Amino acid sequence: MAYSVVVRGTVYRAMCGNGNSLNLNSSGLKSVPEFVSRFPNLSVLLLCYNSISDLPTHFQSLCHLTELNLGNNALKEFPVVLSHLGSLRKLYLYRNKIDVVSPDAIGRQVWTVWGHLRNLVVLNLNHNNIQRLPPEIGRLRNLQHFTMLDNKLEELPDEVGCLKKLCTINLTFNNLSRLPQQLYSCKNLIQLYVARNRLTKLPEGITALVKLRVLDVAGNMLSIFPIEFHLLHLTELYCEENWLIKFIPVPLPPQPALLSLKELAARFVLLEVRKQFSLINLSLPHYPELKDLLSSSSCCTECKGPFLTSWVECVQFINLKKDMNMKSCLTIPVRSVLCSYKCFREQGPCYYAVETK
Repeated sequence: MAYSVVVRGTVYRAMCGNGNSLNLNSSGLKSVPEFVSRFPNLSVLLLCYNSISDLPTHFQSLCHLTELNLGNNALKEFPVVLSHLGSLRKLYLYRNKIDVVSPDAIGRQVWTVWGHLRNLVVLNLNHNNIQRLPPEIGRLRNLQHFTMLDNKLEELPDEVGCLKKLCTINLTFNNLSRLPQQLYSCKNLIQLYVARNRLTKLPEGITALVKLRVLDVAGNMLSIFPIEFHLLHLTELYCEENWLIKFIPVPLPPQPALLSLKELAARFVLLEVRKQFSLINLSLPHYPELKDLLSSSSCCTECKGPFLTSWVECVQFINLKKDMNMKSCLTIPVRSVLCSYKCFREQGPCYYAVETK
């Protein structure tokens, strides 16, 4: 049966009960028309460029909706009714007025909506005023593309590490001062955009992002890149307008290594732990305090030997074209840690200290 409606003089036609797409973009709407609920099989609903400030309860009847575009409207909060749309795969809420959610009962109800959108693949929250994201974002296990360009985000929740299918994340133009270590659990991440924030460093362990190809950290306050950064298989790196080390590099003077008894013992234990059937490795679970102490250990950039609290801090200068097979000829500073001056003496020309004049 054909069904027709008139919105500001324009006729929209769909098949009642069978129509699967409805375009109400730029229709001067201040609310979602009631007739929309008469299309239970609707899969795509476009409501861009209107003045919608809230979603009505009858919206929950659209249980088969897979794509919803509410960009360029007047929403002030994440709509609660979306919790009934478990089939949603693409959700666009860009250029609204979504603000901070207050920590009251209503606020908690709004954020619990995220836990019901488990089929989301694309989430676009660009150009809003959001300062924080809820821990429930970790429940969006199928999310692949998340963009939150131009908001006021101050912190990225640790739970973002649960988004194992995430391919693209865009957090450009926010107020982030740090990235959580858990972000590196997103092994499928290909594009990471965190330009124009307040980052002073990137967490160590970035090489865990084995599929990362595009990294944009321009316009932050970075002074050096994390250890083994040059082992990434990047095709694009944007790092202009940072505070990258540009001081005069000087060779680190070789000095005798004087390690404490604690450090020597720790290194011995750490080497034994690497052996699957060693007595120390088998006994370690019975000594939780020791296990916790050793968890803060690291390994030498050069020889891969373990160390606990004593190391030689260095910097390598990596040419993107020569060392990372990229088009750019830019040279960037990469942090390196050596377990001893012996490693420095063997590979001295590669490592430098930084003289700050």
